[in-house]
Amino acid sequence: MDEKNAELLRGRSRAAFDAQAATYDDGMEGDHARRLYQHVVGEVTCAVVGMPAPRVLDLGCGTGALAARLLDAIPGCSLTGVDLSPRMVEVARARLTGRAEVLLGDAERLPFHDDAFDVVVCNDSFHHYPDPERATFQAWRVLAAGGALVLGDVWQPAPARALMNVWMPRSREGDVRIYSEAELCDVLGTWFNQVSWRRVGVTACVAVARKGA
Repeated sequence: MDEKNAELLRGRSRAAFDAQAATYDDGMEGDHARRLYQHVVGEVTCAVVGMPAPRVLDLGCGTGALAARLLDAIPGCSLTGVDLSPRMVEVARARLTGRAEVLLGDAERLPFHDDAFDVVVCNDSFHHYPDPERATFQAWRVLAAGGALVLGDVWQPAPARALMNVWMPRSREGDVRIYSEAELCDVLGTWFNQVSWRRVGVTACVAVARKGA
């Protein structure tokens, strides 16, 4: 995808999530993301076993609701959130004051040095990324050796997925693509040594990608 179209999709995502920020935690807009929370928290908790002070990065942190759950579930955790939407960042900062740092930014252009985190979380936002390969590399780059990317996202069986992938680039929310298990594992496997995938319910999945030691 060329940069002009990529920026168009980012702009749609930014505008859509700015508009949804005030109602996302309770409205239909955030329902799919909320259904993944317990699964993502469970995977992150497993990934940080034995770490006294794990460093967690939440990509597409939205309102900070998932970040708050992670902080509650993992004592000693330090957390940084990044989101493309200014309004979402405002809501997250208000929720997480004194508990986490929340930055306005792009998952494809992370402003962190290499090996800065032990876990990267990406919940219900990967299908919005115009350049998923770049986003995957950025997550890999900022992870320390042995770290994990925990990714929750939308999933659909093949017939529905094909139809939705025709429509998604035309949506008002900057959607890009729903990935099959094989497609997502291929993208993540470009950089990560070990990738697992599992279906969650009818319309979601969770993948865990490990960076080599």
